[in-house]
Amino acid sequence: MSTETNNPSLVEKVLAYSSLSIIALAIISFFATLIAALVGVERQVLAEGFWPVVTWIGYVGLPIGFVLIMTLLILTRRRRKREFLNEQR
Repeated sequence: MSTETNNPSLVEKVLAYSSLSIIALAIISFFATLIAALVGVERQVLAEGFWPVVTWIGYVGLPIGFVLIMTLLILTRRRRKREFLNEQR
């Protein structure tokens, strides 16, 4: 087991929390839209008010969360590689 300390940067922390928040919000909005349709809310009601926003969050939130997670993965790999190379010197 390694005794090294893992110090993620502020950018990595922000990416982690924002991706988690966006994905959770997308899943909640997806289930809200699904439950509303199952309960029998009419299409005309779903096309008005806040429902288009809820539906849009369900469609767009997961891809945005995926891109944020991939960005976080790339940044973390770069940081670890840089730490490893500095350790070798």
